[in-house]
Amino acid sequence: MDSQTESLPDVKGSAGPGGWLNRNVIGMGLTSLLSDAGHEMATAFLASFLAVIGAPVYALGIIEGVSDALSSFVKLGAGWWSDRLGHRKPIVTIGYALTGGASVLFLVAVTWPLVLVGRMVAWFGRGIRGPLRDAMLAESVAPGDRGKAFGFHRAGDTLGAIVGPLVAAGLMFWLQPYASADPSMPFRIIFLLSLVPGLGSAVAFALMVKEKRRLPNHGIKFWASVGALPSNFRRFLVGVGVFGAGDFSHTLLILAATQLLTGSRGAVTAAQIAALLYAVRNLLYSAASYPVGALSDRFGRRGLLLVGYVLGAAVMAGFIVAFLTATSSILWLGVLFSLAGVYIAVEDSLEGAMTADLVPEESSRGTAYGVMGTVNGIGDFLSSAVVGLLWSFNPVAGFAYAAVAMLLGAVLLERVR
Repeated sequence: MDSQTESLPDVKGSAGPGGWLNRNVIGMGLTSLLSDAGHEMATAFLASFLAVIGAPVYALGIIEGVSDALSSFVKLGAGWWSDRLGHRKPIVTIGYALTGGASVLFLVAVTWPLVLVGRMVAWFGRGIRGPLRDAMLAESVAPGDRGKAFGFHRAGDTLGAIVGPLVAAGLMFWLQPYASADPSMPFRIIFLLSLVPGLGSAVAFALMVKEKRRLPNHGIKFWASVGALPSNFRRFLVGVGVFGAGDFSHTLLILAATQLLTGSRGAVTAAQIAALLYAVRNLLYSAASYPVGALSDRFGRRGLLLVGYVLGAAVMAGFIVAFLTATSSILWLGVLFSLAGVYIAVEDSLEGAMTADLVPEESSRGTAYGVMGTVNGIGDFLSSAVVGLLWSFNPVAGFAYAAVAMLLGAVLLERVR
């Protein structure tokens, strides 16, 4: 058996002498850091690049909506397929390579449909790798260490999301002279350089992560596998889905801060402050992920996740207050963005760990994580669409909807044992 797929003592159970922070956990954390750094380098200036090549204002919405939908539904099939094959590593590696290499299409794009194709390729890769990687991560540590492992992974993932835009911003400043001859050239150079960490993530996963293979099970049927998932897990998914229906994209928080600050500070300064607030949110997200996971190993996950859901609703209530009072307080907004980072850390770290807790059969984990990813993806699409629509009438209505959905999700989660 290949040395990269054999079952090793430090990959299963309590991880032997290395503890929970074993080769697999470190490898997956590094992989996600590199992948997100490359992806965020390209994403940071994607909207500006579309404007430079003359794309219509609605193009970005179509690109993001179609890509997110594709990723969500691919997750479901990918998880089941990996359970059927009995191994996951090759599919995950291909997924990271697709996401990391898709910037090539941005690099050569002269019209926005090619950017759409590139984003779809990237998100297809993201969809096939996510649930399989989470299943492998859950299998790489003992059950009592899952919270720490998932928290460590999310911290690495978020650190990449912080590093990527910062590197891209520095490069854009340095590349400005090239814009005089061709305004799109600085963007294309950034897309080219984003291939280094993007494709590096696939190399890191291939070289560092070892897989415990199992016998193929070609007889399992798709809907039968979904239907056979434990009832407690299905109840958990209902709570996750309802909460997710209110958990909209946090780029809308940037819009909220910009609108609240523009009257007192002007549009340009308001946009700069809003971007810094979002960076604070990402820092808190990264910093809180591992401690939250470690606490869940010690005190249990459901109660902490419930606190995270309620905290999410409180953040929405805080923005309702901000709009009702027309506040321009940076301190108030800073607190809200910080708490937003914390509740996302709780959500992302513990939903994955709880999935493994509620689905003890490893041969069904791929399907379980695929269903989880699809539920979250549908929630992301629904919440952003509904909040965006309500926002066009009144931002308070959008935040009120989000708060109610999050609280209802918390109530449903409380019923899960």
